[in-house]
Amino acid sequence: MPVDHYENFPVASILMPRRLRKPVAAIYHFARAADDIADEGDLSDKERLQQLDAFRDELNRIAGEETPLTPLFQNLAATIREYALPLQPHYDLLDAFSQDVVTKRYDNYADLLYYCRRSANPVGRLLLHLYEEASTVNLAYSDAICTSLQLINFWQDVGKDYAIHRIYLPLDEMAQFGVSETQIAQKICDENWQKLMKFQVDRARALMLQGAPLGSILTGRIGLEMRMIIAGGLRILDKIEAANYDIFRRRPVLRPLDWVIMLVKSAPHSY
Repeated sequence: MPVDHYENFPVASILMPRRLRKPVAAIYHFARAADDIADEGDLSDKERLQQLDAFRDELNRIAGEETPLTPLFQNLAATIREYALPLQPHYDLLDAFSQDVVTKRYDNYADLLYYCRRSANPVGRLLLHLYEEASTVNLAYSDAICTSLQLINFWQDVGKDYAIHRIYLPLDEMAQFGVSETQIAQKICDENWQKLMKFQVDRARALMLQGAPLGSILTGRIGLEMRMIIAGGLRILDKIEAANYDIFRRRPVLRPLDWVIMLVKSAPHSY
């Protein structure tokens, strides 16, 4: 579920097994720190990229079995060693955050999916490795869930992202539905906008349901956590629809009643 800056990371929830909270926190703190470099403060693009390169240098030290220079990466290195985590997902995350610094538009859905494969999917893959459940089938389900979560976050935050000069809606699909950047800037929710957003919401929902079997494959508290994540993403999509796709004035958020509904929907085989 969305947590602070790093939207797709179910960090240390009450459902997370206690034995996994420390390694999950180490991964989260790495992702959060890198995400903040890309998004927060008043750094120039050059400074942001330099700091992300410094993070890559730390990953290279881990890869070379050297001691990282910073406590953040020393903790991450210990987690990677103890749980035999792959390094590539960490590099993928850094590549995605660097892309956020320099890429503000996406020409088509394929380009956006490629970004999501590096910005969102690595998180799910690392969690599956922690759970010792990283089979080929499970990884594919996880990728569908994480990409969907990333897209859902984009669609609830179109206005927020535009304020920092980013548009994640594929430009060719905006043109197809007759929606312009000026319309986003002016927060105009007309019929064209509603049709565009319905298309995006329907596709994100289908992708989430494609990955939903993972919630039944994983057992115990981990499985329940996964089903809650899936239910939460679907709930946000329902709220976007209920707002008639006017996310500019009615940005969907999860409230206490929503968590009750999500828990009910998190029973096995409920999708």
